[in-house]
Amino acid sequence: MLFRRRQPISFSNKLREFVWPRKGFTRPFHYVAKRILRLTATPHAIAAGVVAGVIASWTPFMGFHFILAFVLAYLFAGNMVAAALGTAFGNPLTFPLIWATTWEVGEMILDRGADVERKINLHKLFSSFEVHQLWEPVLKPMLVGAIPLAFVSGIIFYILTYLAVHGFQRRRRLRLAERAKARLATALDGKASV
Repeated sequence: MLFRRRQPISFSNKLREFVWPRKGFTRPFHYVAKRILRLTATPHAIAAGVVAGVIASWTPFMGFHFILAFVLAYLFAGNMVAAALGTAFGNPLTFPLIWATTWEVGEMILDRGADVERKINLHKLFSSFEVHQLWEPVLKPMLVGAIPLAFVSGIIFYILTYLAVHGFQRRRRLRLAERAKARLATALDGKASV
């Protein structure tokens, strides 16, 4: 086996790694942040792409987040890779919070009390796949609630991403200019000594 360990890990070490990773819980978030900063595009394109991914993550349409993010990135003139990375906002840890929040906000906006029948017949839903049974009590409030939350988080993520990418690219240009100046000075000193 190509990637097998020479000495297998014991079950207790596997369990410990699962509960408390050796490299920490924040490593994947740092990786996504570095990947976004290192994209070669304008700060607006990168920020718009990230916003497209974040907005798509607020919607209740699981499985279509990438497609929705790409469409929004195209409309916002955003970077497609940044849009794909922006969908990482919605992950198994944040989806329960996103779904509960969008549903509650949607219920408040629609101002529905106990008058709406919220019963879902799962047998009928799965045997004949009647979407209207799922639309009224669940999907409609989630979609309506996602709109203001996506708008607010989109503005916040755009500003933060734009500033971070702009600063990172400015520092990179300064470093490259200093290196070029140092190489030029070294080359000129070499020619002067000959």
